[in-house]
Amino acid sequence: MTFFQTNPSLSRALTERNYADPTPVQSAVLAPEAAGRDLLVSAQTGSGKTVAYGLGMAPTILGEAAIFGQAAAPLALVIAPTRELAMQVERELTWLYQYTQARIAACVGGMDSRQERRRLAEGVHIVVGTPGRLRDHIERGGLDLSRLKAVVLDEADEMLDLGFREDLEFILDAAPADKRSLLFSATMPKAIAALAKRYQRDALRIEVAGGKRGHVDIEYRAIRIAPKEAEHAVVNLLRLIEAPTAIVFCNTREAVRHLHATLLERGFSAVLLSGELSQHERNQAMQALRNGRARVCVATDVAARGIDLPNVGIVIHADLPHDVETLQHRSGRTGRAGRKGVSALLVPIARRRRAEQLFANAGIPPQWSGPPSADEIRLLDQERLLQDPLLTEPPNDDDIAMAKLLLARRSAEEVAAALARIYRSRLPALEEISDPGHEPERREPRQRPASPRNAESYRPPERKARDFGKPHAFGPTAKGVWFRLDIGRSKNADPKWLLPMICRAGGLTKADIGTIRIFDNETKFEVAASAAEQFASDIRRRSPENIRIEPLDDQPFGAGFEPRAKGAARKRGPRPLGKKERLAT
Repeated sequence: MTFFQTNPSLSRALTERNYADPTPVQSAVLAPEAAGRDLLVSAQTGSGKTVAYGLGMAPTILGEAAIFGQAAAPLALVIAPTRELAMQVERELTWLYQYTQARIAACVGGMDSRQERRRLAEGVHIVVGTPGRLRDHIERGGLDLSRLKAVVLDEADEMLDLGFREDLEFILDAAPADKRSLLFSATMPKAIAALAKRYQRDALRIEVAGGKRGHVDIEYRAIRIAPKEAEHAVVNLLRLIEAPTAIVFCNTREAVRHLHATLLERGFSAVLLSGELSQHERNQAMQALRNGRARVCVATDVAARGIDLPNVGIVIHADLPHDVETLQHRSGRTGRAGRKGVSALLVPIARRRRAEQLFANAGIPPQWSGPPSADEIRLLDQERLLQDPLLTEPPNDDDIAMAKLLLARRSAEEVAAALARIYRSRLPALEEISDPGHEPERREPRQRPASPRNAESYRPPERKARDFGKPHAFGPTAKGVWFRLDIGRSKNADPKWLLPMICRAGGLTKADIGTIRIFDNETKFEVAASAAEQFASDIRRRSPENIRIEPLDDQPFGAGFEPRAKGAARKRGPRPLGKKERLAT
């Protein structure tokens, strides 16, 4: 079956969009053996699956007709995990079904539910929505599923991850038993298999592209950076690759806000996306990116799935993704529809091993390099100036008259210098940045924590501090400044994850951290005196969400703790743990 042996109304829409050849997932869904059957499809993001299920369900809801009949209760239902994805799907289906006289409605959280109910009451052919809002309309009698012929679950794995299992089961139980079911998921965990087994009949399993292979149109780069230079690296990468649209991902809302403010200060046209924004604010940000008023989107992983922005040339991971799936879904925002893209991970030297593991698990061979230097970008700017429309477009009569006037009063060199200044004034400022080098982090042997008194103590193995501009050696007798975390054993505090979290929060290396003592409801840790003041400043700006870090009240900066003198009285401490208590902890 060729791409255009589909419904003539759909073929017309595809032709106008210059769809010449189907993607692999589209070919699989349109294959003869898939006709009329339930489908269980695994395909990576950016593979064209929205058009695939739009075409795949057409014979079920349209039959042989070129246009729909009178709209009443919906014939098809598409369920998506997020508002952004649902609204994107609505836009895609709107152009695909534009010549079928289809009425398509979106029902998503954050929008006016009364207006949605009025739209449903007027009659629709296809409904696209999020699980919670769809269930609400069904329970209130606003959404009638009695005529439903096809249901699509888009990003089913994400819906289960977000806790929508109960809502999905409610919706699927409310739909007719003889409906056709198309389930699309990037991964196929056991929960998805169980859902398919319960609600699908003799489903055809379609697997498109290896689950762990990176997108073939994406060039993966790993950028070595020194601590505290992530923002500088983002600035220079955005200047190096001047894509029409770029997305920068951070792991926390606070990091998004801070980086967004930094980019605005440097002269970038940027917007932010995170879970704390209202739907109206999200819509405004997306519209600014689509119409070109903004070029950079700084986002948390709320934007990693389902957002289809035009011409995303680069995705920058300012913070490393938590897992392979997050890496692939973030990166999938670029390299779409046959266009090439770049996915750049900023890798602090202390997290190189983690980055290498991510790439290995994803089956991706990255290109390692240092961050782009200011000199490298200045050379590019010179080439870009020569290719700028200011110089390449033919001048009109007014331009020539102004040029003659300028040359009569100024030399050609002065005029050219003025043009260069004007060109540079439009560009965001560059950052001077260093390359920390090629050496990966060494893995030191693990030490078993000791337990003096009622606290667990841990001292990392002594390491030689790497030179990042201000070395802080932390030997066994060095002075330190003590800080407090508001988490302890009651919240499963453990040095294995506390140590890297403290380093990330304050831009430290492991050599800057001394003793870590974990109590029932708090943790105290020691920071090298020479790094403590900067650490205290950094944690006020970048402290992890829901975790409070603060200096101990009785510890002025630089005072530190001296080792107890021989023969001095031991301070009274908590009662030592017994054997059974130690085993219990």
